[in-house]
Formats: sequence, structure tokens, C-alpha cells
Amino acid sequence: MISINSLTVAYGGFVLLNDINFHISESDKIGLVGKNGAGKSTILKLVCGIQNPTSGKVAVPNDVKIGYLPQIMEHHRGRTVIDEAMTAFADMFALEDELEKISLELSERQDYESKEYHDLIVRMNEVNDRLAYTRSDNPRVQAERTLMGLGFKYDELSRNTETFSQGWNMRIELAKILLSKPDVLLLDEPTNHLDIESIEWLEGYLKDYRGSLVLISHDRKFLDNVTNRTVEIMLGRIHDYKVPYSKYLELRKERLEQQRAAFENQQRMIEKTEEFIERFRYKPTKSNQVQSRVKQLEKLERIEVDLEDKSALAVKFPPAPRSGDIAYKAVDMRVGYGAKVVFDDAQIEVRRGEKVALVGRNGEGKTTLMRVIMNELDPMAGESRIGYNVSIGYYAQNQEDILDKEDTVFGTLDRIAVGDIRLKLRDILGAFLFKGEDIDKKVAVLSGGERARLAMAKLILKPYNLLALDEPTNHMDIRSKDILKQALKSYDGTLIIVSHDRDFLDGLVDKLYEFRDGKVKEHLGGVQEFLERRKLENLSELERHNKPVAEEKPAEVVQKKEEAKQEYQAKKFVSKEERKIRNRISFLEKGIESIETKMAEIEAVLANPGEGDDIMELTRAYLENKRELDFKMEEWEKLNEQLEQ
Repeated sequence: MISINSLTVAYGGFVLLNDINFHISESDKIGLVGKNGAGKSTILKLVCGIQNPTSGKVAVPNDVKIGYLPQIMEHHRGRTVIDEAMTAFADMFALEDELEKISLELSERQDYESKEYHDLIVRMNEVNDRLAYTRSDNPRVQAERTLMGLGFKYDELSRNTETFSQGWNMRIELAKILLSKPDVLLLDEPTNHLDIESIEWLEGYLKDYRGSLVLISHDRKFLDNVTNRTVEIMLGRIHDYKVPYSKYLELRKERLEQQRAAFENQQRMIEKTEEFIERFRYKPTKSNQVQSRVKQLEKLERIEVDLEDKSALAVKFPPAPRSGDIAYKAVDMRVGYGAKVVFDDAQIEVRRGEKVALVGRNGEGKTTLMRVIMNELDPMAGESRIGYNVSIGYYAQNQEDILDKEDTVFGTLDRIAVGDIRLKLRDILGAFLFKGEDIDKKVAVLSGGERARLAMAKLILKPYNLLALDEPTNHMDIRSKDILKQALKSYDGTLIIVSHDRDFLDGLVDKLYEFRDGKVKEHLGGVQEFLERRKLENLSELERHNKPVAEEKPAEVVQKKEEAKQEYQAKKFVSKEERKIRNRISFLEKGIESIETKMAEIEAVLANPGEGDDIMELTRAYLENKRELDFKMEEWEKLNEQLEQ
């Protein structure tokens, strides 16, 4: 269908794509993979005709309709969500108008034998055939179904597009592309702004999609569930595998091992042959054999080992300083903006060392909770409290706005680094793949993946004991995500993370808070258990209108609920002795906080004493407080060690 022939893309002396060839056939579902900056998005732009190659060509038949979703796009304003989605049917509506005009003209004409009349009949049949192909369900019903599959609620379809975030407008654009039913879908990271349930809906849609698909995604499970072919871009060349992503990894490993083994065998053979030639070169009795060996080497097709791009992140978070037993707690909390309540009656408790995910539909309050935790937003009601001695490292979703575009990569870290860490900035940037001249690049020219890495590098500059990460893997390639995941698993502090990436969360978190319909619900266990539970709950909701409550859930669901309840109770149970220790720890923490406040006040006076201030008395009071603080800190540490044993 679409052919890419001897295609090269170069910028100055840098070759991005080097003489690549591959074919997109009907029903191909291709996962385009490779590191950030390898040229994946460039290939989609070349196929669309948005960008031209340096040499070579892309052959696209005239009758092939392409639907392209870029990473960054402009969104239309001034229409409701449903009206904007309905623009996908503009071609169909134009055909219907044309059919109506032809029918009207035919009814008024009587020159049945003329060529013009015959041409109108032919055109009417063509239009009818095209409409029969494109028209199935009612267009509005199709649009509503697609938008709601992508996460919109029915009452949101009448809202104007400009009242939604960029992520939600991306969903509208995706809906328009799907509704237009193209022959070839080109999707550049479509899951970046989708929640888990919308990703699962899109998976189902793409599995049933009859056209060709070329997909860029850093979601391993999404690639496995949707694609049947993997095209890898590495160091300007492509390697084509007729299998999904996970199988491609296995075959790629086998191919490289076989290639290396064949190369080593050939090198040994060449070495022995050259040794024979050198040894008998000047012996007349061996001249024929020597010449034969020389010709053999000249004709030999040399095996080359494919170069691998082995550059990878080297992420290791500093050891977390000790914090109180409770890292973050919310009680009866209501949060919103102005008169709008986002969620209400939230009960959240994150203990020291827990790794917790915030999941749910976009707009339900996950990022809003992050803002509350960071004291950027006050609750409307209830309590929000950071635990004792908790220091937070925050990765915000909107890196576009937070990073200074005029600053350099090195300057971004240099501005906030203090102490001896400033001597290690180049090493830290190197660990995040900013090497050589890269550190002098301006933030404005960095790709999405590079900005994500730079923002993550900022978190290494200080030892935090709570990492609050809002969509940290958006725009990160799969290898970088794997390395970040392992670093977070090894991190000995507390983690609160917002993510829609099931593969990234799987095995990383042990508790989830689901944001749904204005409420926050705790789920114990990992992301797989959560997804299984949510599907069962959705099924129950569908059946609720037809079945009595007692019959609503199958026995195994009730059993799972009971098991989850028992597990929850077991986690919450504490002995009398443990309660006593925890109460003492809480008492000590309040005392420590009070002493530190007194010491800070004395330090302020000592730094700028007045005429009536008694320096000796102030110093004595400071030292007494310091001794008391040391005693309390020592007891606090011992009690915490007892709890861990």
C-alpha cells in the first residue's frame, strides 16, 4: 500500500535516517519503536507529506486516506465537543448534499437519452456507493459512542472545547480521526493523555480496526495488545520484525547473539587463513594454495555486527532521610476551585516507605491532590497534613511551563544546586544522557523526552524522602521508563505517583487511590488487581438495573471483596504495645517541632542582638534546648527502629 524507498533524512552533517526501506501493507499494525530522537515521529511526518526527505521517496496511492495524530497539535475553539467531533463527517455530509442536488436535477430533466443525463446517473451511483461504504450507524450516535469511550461524560459533550485542557482536546482530535475511518492510521503517542480505562477502550477499537496502523507508543502492554509487527529504528537504520513488541525483544536478542557468534567464527577463520598465507607466502610448493586462500578472502562476504545504541539512563535516587511514620494524611477533605468541588470527603493515608499510585479519569482530581500536597492549593474543608520531617521532591506534569525555555540544560541545574553537588552537575547530566555539547542546549529546543529527563535530573540534587511524581513517563522511551521504574523500586523513601501506564505501575506500587465521580477510594494491592476489580464492578453496575441486589455479584466477587477486607483489616491492626510506641513517637515529634521553633527564634536574635539582649543567657538557653532536642531525637530513632523489627 505505502512504500518507503531508499529514504534518507539528514540535518547538516547529522544523518537521522540512513537509506531505509520498508512497506506498509493492508491490515499491518506496526509498532514503531526506538529511543527518543531516533526519528520515529519524523517517519510519520514523511508518510503524511508534512516533511520531505533529503533523498529517497515515500509512495502513497492517491486513493489511500490517512489519519494522522501528532504529539502536539492545534485545537479548534468556538464549538461544542460533539459539534467538533461531527466535523469528521464533513465529507459524508458533502456527499449527501451532492446526492440530493443530483436527485433534484434528475427529477427536473427530461433529456433521458443525452450524455449529460447519463453522466448524472453514473455520478449518482458513484456517490451512493461511497456513502454505502462510509455510512453505517447514525453519525451522531457514532460520535457520542467514540467520545464517551475516550472518557467524556454525556453531559460534557455540550461544553465548548476551549473549556477543556490540552489533554482532553487531544481526545477530541483522536475521536475525529477514528470517526473519519481512514485507510491508514498514524498515531504518535496517543496514550499520553488517556487514563487507564480510555486506553483499554482504544485498545479494543484498534484491535477491531480493519485498516493499517503505524503506532508510536512507550506503553509496552499497549503495543503488545494492538500491534502484530515491530519496526525498530536504531542509529539511523531500521530492523523489521513481524511480531508484537515483547516477542520482538526476544527475537532481537537472538538475532544479535547469532550475529555475534557468526562474526566471531568468521574472524577466527580469517585469522587462520591470513596466518597460512603469511606462513607459506614465499614457499613455491605452496603457491597455489596461498593464491587460493587469497582469492577466498577477497570473495568472502564479511559479516557485520549491527551497532547497538547502548546509551541509557543511570538513575539512582539519594538515600531518603528519616521521616515520621505518616508521610501524608487527609481527613474529610474537600478540594476544588472557586465554587467547583473536584472531590469530597477524601480519607487518605500514606505511610513512610509506601509506594502509592493515584489513578482515575482525567479531571477527577489526581493533579489537584498533588497541588494540595505541595501547598499550592488549600482544601475547602477537612484536613491535609504533611508528616514530620517530610521533604518533598515534586515532578509536575506541565514541564513545558515550569522549565525556563531560555535557560540551558546545565543552567537549569546550576541555578538550584547548592554545596558540593554543584561539582557533580556534569556527571548527573551525563547519567541522564546529556553529554558533550548537549548541556549547552537551550530548553526550548529539547524534545518532550529530553525535558522529562532534565526535570527528573533535578530530583537527584537533594535527598528527598517523599517523591511526588505527576505523569513522569510521558514522552520517555521504553528503556528509560524501565530504568526509572527500577530506580523507584530501589528508592527507600515514600512514593506518590500519578500515571496511566499499567506496565510501569505493575510491580511498583502496593496501593492505589482511585478518583471517580467526586470521591476518592482506596484499593489495596497492585494495578492488575485493581483493573480486575474495576471490570467486575463495572459489570455489576450494568446489571444493577435488571437484578436484585442479592444476586448482583457472583460468589467469587463477594469472596474477593471479603479477602480484600480481611487483608485491609490485617494491615490496619496494631497491638497495644505498638499503639503505645506510635503515641510516644507522635508526642516526641510535636516536642521536637516545638524545640526547633524555639532554637530558630534564639538563632535569629543571636544573629542580630539588640542592646537589651543578654548574649550569655541566650547562648545558655540555646544549648539547653539543643541537649533536649538530642535526647528526644535519640529516643525517636530508637522507637522507629523497634517498629521496623
